[in-house]
Amino acid sequence: MTGRSTSDGLSREIVRLAGMMAYAHASQTLSRLAQLEMPATTLWEHTQREGERLERIQRKRASQTGVERTRWENGRYDARLYRAISMDGGMVHIRGEGWKEMKVGLVSGVGHQWDQTQHPITLMDMDYTAVIGAVDQFKPAMWELAVRHDVLYAGRTAVTADGAAWIWRLAYDLFPVSTQIVDWYHARQHLWQAAHALHDDVDRQTKWVEKMSKALFAGEIWKIIHALQQAQCDDQVTYFVTHQRRMQYAAFRADGFPIGSGGVESGIKQFKQRLCGAGMRWSRSGAERMTVIRNAVMTDTLDKLWQSVA
Repeated sequence: MTGRSTSDGLSREIVRLAGMMAYAHASQTLSRLAQLEMPATTLWEHTQREGERLERIQRKRASQTGVERTRWENGRYDARLYRAISMDGGMVHIRGEGWKEMKVGLVSGVGHQWDQTQHPITLMDMDYTAVIGAVDQFKPAMWELAVRHDVLYAGRTAVTADGAAWIWRLAYDLFPVSTQIVDWYHARQHLWQAAHALHDDVDRQTKWVEKMSKALFAGEIWKIIHALQQAQCDDQVTYFVTHQRRMQYAAFRADGFPIGSGGVESGIKQFKQRLCGAGMRWSRSGAERMTVIRNAVMTDTLDKLWQSVA
């Protein structure tokens, strides 16, 4: 079975299945559920061909939505509209190149349940983009995602991420007026690292982290910095000094922003679930095409992307 000998709808569903599981498993599933015999190698060839077409559309979108080509439409601005932005990276093995970083971006809406005390802030309508490559390659894809979800016209935007320098440089470049937030759990990890350096006793470590976590959430980062300076924990001092303005967690929560980057971390896990199975080694082109397919499967946008190709 090659090319257009398969009906367009069946072709799409075969690609969807390939984006959900390894080719060998997808081949078995087609045989058992649809009585369609398609060897794994044929399934791979079919997915590569269709994936190339889908990837071409994605690249075209990014090239047509460059920062310099984006025009401001004043009437679309909404001061009350929230958008949450996150970025992070995960490793994918590329044949002949070794482990390479896959940069993942997330844009979502933000839901508020002000009458509840537990988890009043939630992410809604999450959408991702992913690029295996350098920041310059990731940047246009991230911008296209942001434009597609009206980040430009949202009056309340925040970038939540870990402490990676490349993320904050890109945030300054693409989203200069957005609130910047260091992931709460990442900051807490640094408190634990400091506690291990300060105390040998587990109980004392726990008490110190509990005490400093209260200061951390309140935005009283100077208390943490002072304690670390006295203990001469220079590496941790540098971390908290660098990011202290990104650690005003109580204020961020009061403003309705998420303080964790769990959404993008979940996205990375979902990408890696398909790309980093046992024994998987991808060609660069194969990995890049599967990244596009996997993203469309994760966000349930394959039908729309497929129609764009047609």
